[in-house]
Amino acid sequence: MKLVDSVVRSFKVAKLFKENTDKIKSIDFSPAGDALISCSDDDQIVIYDCEKGSTTKAVNSKKYGVDLIHFTHTKNTAIHSSTKVDDTIRYLSLHDNKYIRYFPGHQKKVVSLCISPIEDSFISGSLDKTLRIWDLRSPNCQGNSRATLVVDSHSIVMRLAMDDYALIST
Repeated sequence: MKLVDSVVRSFKVAKLFKENTDKIKSIDFSPAGDALISCSDDDQIVIYDCEKGSTTKAVNSKKYGVDLIHFTHTKNTAIHSSTKVDDTIRYLSLHDNKYIRYFPGHQKKVVSLCISPIEDSFISGSLDKTLRIWDLRSPNCQGNSRATLVVDSHSIVMRLAMDDYALIST
């Protein structure tokens, strides 16, 4: 099925989930696509089974808050940015609701998280105007720089780079 405007407009709500009491802020599919994770302003993380159409688990992050959330390479762990205490990124075991590792360094709100599809690394972007490269196995930042963004007259990103290394180039 091709997702064209008329097809998307014909979609109907199949199921409504009511676990969250506030606005959903971030959602992400698991690497296999069989699970979905979400977080909301009520500081709750909810995991859904996409095949059964049901909620699998709900965990709270009341102490640190949760803003952006992404599965890592398994559906048993996720990383998320914080809304309370500080701007540390947190690596969470969804199995036992315990933090595996913390990634401190950003001085302002984290506004972007992107997991590598092939390695145990991720990139974070912050309102402190830095991009940081992280390895899930180490709490230390692997690379840190202010980003350079070049756009054309139509506001289409042409190149995003840290120092002399291109991250995105079209």
